[in-house]
Amino acid sequence: MASKKKPQPRMLFATPDGEIFDHPDLLLMCRRGDEFGLPRPDEITPLPAESEFFMLPGRHAMGYNQETGQAEVMEELAVAAFASPGHTLSGISAYESDDDAPILPLLSYGAIGYANGKFWVCAKKVDEDKRQIFKNIPPDRVEAGAHNLISEMPENRLVNHLAGCALASGCPAAKNLALGRFECPLPTAQACNARCVGCISEQPEDSGFPSPQCRISFTPTAEEIVQIMRRHESRERRPIFSFGQGCEGEPLTEAELICDSIKQYRADGGTGTVNVNTNGSLHQTMPALKIAGVNSIRVSLNSARKGPYEAYYRPKGYTFEDVRETIAKAHDVGLFVSLNLLYFPGITDTEEEFDALVELGESCRYDFIQLRNLNLDPELYLKLMKPFGHSPCMGFMNFKRRLKKALPWIEYGYFNPFLG
Repeated sequence: MASKKKPQPRMLFATPDGEIFDHPDLLLMCRRGDEFGLPRPDEITPLPAESEFFMLPGRHAMGYNQETGQAEVMEELAVAAFASPGHTLSGISAYESDDDAPILPLLSYGAIGYANGKFWVCAKKVDEDKRQIFKNIPPDRVEAGAHNLISEMPENRLVNHLAGCALASGCPAAKNLALGRFECPLPTAQACNARCVGCISEQPEDSGFPSPQCRISFTPTAEEIVQIMRRHESRERRPIFSFGQGCEGEPLTEAELICDSIKQYRADGGTGTVNVNTNGSLHQTMPALKIAGVNSIRVSLNSARKGPYEAYYRPKGYTFEDVRETIAKAHDVGLFVSLNLLYFPGITDTEEEFDALVELGESCRYDFIQLRNLNLDPELYLKLMKPFGHSPCMGFMNFKRRLKKALPWIEYGYFNPFLG
């Protein structure tokens, strides 16, 4: 049976008071880097559950006029979508900005339109895991779980911090800990050796946008960490434990503490996958982490090229060459290596970035790519990347297919996998 043809969604726009409408004539356009155009049929999907959409201040909606074959810019405001976890954007919202448009918050801004009675977003599902789906879970269940954690471990500062993350900021990882399911977050590091432009836990006052999370204000003890791990293991059949969370700095700066914690946990028969989400700055820590009982690392990258990487991460005391060495050494000692690839349409899927990712895979050997969205004002990121030059993009689906063909052993996803 032939597959059903995808519709051509109409453009959305918003009035100043927040009402959102679909345009009767203009079609949805999307942006990939500096390119504006119609979405590709294989790169749109019905808006997933638990996604959000919102109007963009100081930015005017742009749509495609089929009769003239031209783009048209409206007075009304543009609309964008934040796709739910597990989905990667294939196109950014198309708009024209005022000169005094405010910087957008740290989110991703997918192109969204309307057709056949439903909303459509330029995104593709890359992971079937339900880890961050909460639509059937009553909020009071999360609240009760967080309070149970506090009552069971009242002296544990890390428990109190994470319970606060679940209750106050709605952090999905902390909510899962409160529910006793999936992945357990273990923030440890107050300090960071990078100054990421899109850091979600610490922004300078003149950045123009606030941090959505508060960085941890203490260093937990190994006993506090292990206590949480044991409790989570007792409730989750396939536990994953992850150091390196949005509410902390760089976990490898606390590698000794992590090693001590994991040694204690493993010594008592502790099971599950222990993972470190890292910027990959301290390659000399890889052997000790492996010996202690860590199974995997996830190295965050916006690019496999030195210039774009260092422009975004702004490292302090390390270089991109150290990141490469971390990936290679982690593979050599037997750790499972994921890339947390911060994907941006029209930048990540260009020939320059593709070639660099292939070379990195062939030279340093990574196993898995988590296709995460880069959360930053699109124009701010494009300005940041402008000095490095990019060819026309190949599109998200072509990028995935070509990368898999070049590196046939890699797998794709969105979340840290359980390593059984």
